[in-house]
Amino acid sequence: MTTERIGYHAFRDRVMTADEAARLIADKETIATSGFGAGGTPKAVPRALAAMAKERHAQGEPFALRLFTGASTMTDVDGVLADADAVSFRMPYMSDPIMRKKINAGSITYVDTHLSRVASWARAGFFGKIDVAIIEVALVRADGGFVPTFAIGNAQTWLDLADRVIIEINTWHTPQIEGLHDIWNTTAPYAAATLARIATPGTRVGQAVLHVDPDKVAAVVFTHEAEQSITFRSDPDAAIIAGHILDFLQNEVARGRLPRALPPLQSGVGNIANAVMGGLANAPFENLTAYTEVIQDGMLDMLRSGRMTAISGAALYLSPACADFANTQMHSLRDRIVLRPQEVSNNPSVVRALNAIAMNAAIEVDIYGNVNSTRVAGSRVQNGIGGSGDFARSAMLSIFMTPSIAKNRDISSIVPMASHVDHISQDVQVVVTEQGLADLRGLGARDRARQIITHCAHPAYRPLLLDYMQRAERQPGGDTPHILSEALSWHQRLMDTGVMMPR
Repeated sequence: MTTERIGYHAFRDRVMTADEAARLIADKETIATSGFGAGGTPKAVPRALAAMAKERHAQGEPFALRLFTGASTMTDVDGVLADADAVSFRMPYMSDPIMRKKINAGSITYVDTHLSRVASWARAGFFGKIDVAIIEVALVRADGGFVPTFAIGNAQTWLDLADRVIIEINTWHTPQIEGLHDIWNTTAPYAAATLARIATPGTRVGQAVLHVDPDKVAAVVFTHEAEQSITFRSDPDAAIIAGHILDFLQNEVARGRLPRALPPLQSGVGNIANAVMGGLANAPFENLTAYTEVIQDGMLDMLRSGRMTAISGAALYLSPACADFANTQMHSLRDRIVLRPQEVSNNPSVVRALNAIAMNAAIEVDIYGNVNSTRVAGSRVQNGIGGSGDFARSAMLSIFMTPSIAKNRDISSIVPMASHVDHISQDVQVVVTEQGLADLRGLGARDRARQIITHCAHPAYRPLLLDYMQRAERQPGGDTPHILSEALSWHQRLMDTGVMMPR
């Protein structure tokens, strides 16, 4: 294996296979990986760990690890390790179906928390010690600095806290990726002042590389693999939701409440978020910017067209074609894209200072605007809160998006009472479904309910919601009327019969 990507010669003697590196990790240890979403996650060593776990289990030996990451890792880490029953504890966010199933079965302990808090809580010791950090990089510089790939996540924190470090050098990534990242010491006395210097999404305040005590590096493993990518599908409802949001933003500009360039945009992950970005590409807005978490195809397309001038994010999460484009054209993109540690990309103080517009997905919204973005029927986790809370509370405008129905109309996304609340009504200014948009700003609880029911609920469920609201106003009344014996009856009916609609 060539060692030309290892500029720091002392590490060249530590090159080994993924299988050899995996055997440096023992049962019950805590591993912490780089990455945020699919981007930047190690690949070969987690697969080797999964294979080793299956071997140990077949021999009747225990092997399960505590797993920390930046955010989700898809199958690269979460999927292969969960499938091998090699995880006992997981934090802070996941989206893999196998991992999800085992968390909901209770065989994996899951801590779901705001992504901006993970690094500081880890440094405080709330999650215990970290034994091994596994970090993907594109190359190691002569000074020992690590150049990350498509994400950073909490990599610098893991390097600081881990006893041992395994580096995966992924040669699929071009060496020209150096300069894409902006990394700085969040524990320094001047940290708050440094944050305050981020006056625009394109402002850089740190260094281009990660640093570690060289004595910690126990292994260097080479890989050559494209990042696991996402495929965005054409979704009519997503396009309609995007249209409602674009109409709303144009109206805000016309009323003088927003500038034509718009404040920096934050957008969650998925088809709806990508559709909104695609719609903005054809809307009458110029010189757009983004201060966000995940950079998807829509934002990259706007950057390519010149409609968007600068993007700050935590990770690139792209379709295969866009990932290839980003890798081959990195020399022209790295001055307009900034990838930051999630402690910075999701930092509420920066979000507030930039007056960002936040657009995130919901699982369900109740008639008063409380949002459940993580747990189906209140109990079964779907993914996690991720960074939506970091942005929603601090943004100057917080928008939540969801189709009005799911599972062939068996489930209404607009419900009398949310079965789980991640975002309280005070942090939700706009709710959008394919049915329409409810602007909740300046409204009391009863008026919020009427706006959401009238504009966002599916016609099949709208009469039921209006009936519930009217009876709740007459019976217990109060500022936020509810009939507690019925408030969660839709969810109970879903559990009992598989549908929310009364038969």
